[in-house]
Amino acid sequence: MAKLNERDEARRASRELDGDSRGDYSEALERGLLVLTAFERAEERMTQSQLARKLDLPRATVRRALLTLVHLGYVVTEERAYRLAPKVLTLASAYLSTNPVSHVLQPLCDEVSAGFGASCTVAVLDGATAMMIVRAVPRQPLAIGQGVGFTVPATRSALGQVLLAGLGEDELRAHLADHCAEHCSGDPDGAAIREVLAEVGKQGFAYVANAVEAGFHSIAVPLLRWDGTPVAALNVGSSVEHLTRADMLEKVLPALLDRARAVRPQLV
Repeated sequence: MAKLNERDEARRASRELDGDSRGDYSEALERGLLVLTAFERAEERMTQSQLARKLDLPRATVRRALLTLVHLGYVVTEERAYRLAPKVLTLASAYLSTNPVSHVLQPLCDEVSAGFGASCTVAVLDGATAMMIVRAVPRQPLAIGQGVGFTVPATRSALGQVLLAGLGEDELRAHLADHCAEHCSGDPDGAAIREVLAEVGKQGFAYVANAVEAGFHSIAVPLLRWDGTPVAALNVGSSVEHLTRADMLEKVLPALLDRARAVRPQLV
């Protein structure tokens, strides 16, 4: 087995695992997943060299990971480049099919979306982002990439702010320490976002306009399971022309709060 470089040795030494030995951690699996998740809309096709540069990994490591992923059917080759294969959807399918939140909330989102003629989304916290796990839109085409699995910045979106406000003090401190320098623009120590999150927690909802996308605003509320533990966030998003700020606060917000209360006993 190749010797780890200094960076990876440091990462291994700092790792906290449930098992007794840090050596139980598989760097090979980690690097394979890094390669798999490196593809995105702006980089849907990449060569071995491009992936190695992006991930700061040796090209030989990237090559082994790619060849394994190709063999397993998760990546396909196109001339000298690689792209994701449809089989990667089976990974998301496994999550969605075993996650009770998705089953319970899809009909709710469909109803809310139809009622307000706007998108309705449920999201969970995923690192520095809020990831959509349930999504409904009115009768119009959904932009590619903006359905289930699409992410928005946690600190700048209504969904993300509700999710962050639901963290305990220790969890929030750790989260901001890990992600704020990169994602809290102009607020590297997280002081400003802490004030925002304190207000979100106090009022029980988050409203954000023109932060993720110009001319777009959204409002989100927490989804609590039966014992009061936050499990996700529910929101409605719309152009400012379709629904005004007053509409969001006076019509949409009460509807979201009512549905969040009604669905709470079903979230386990």
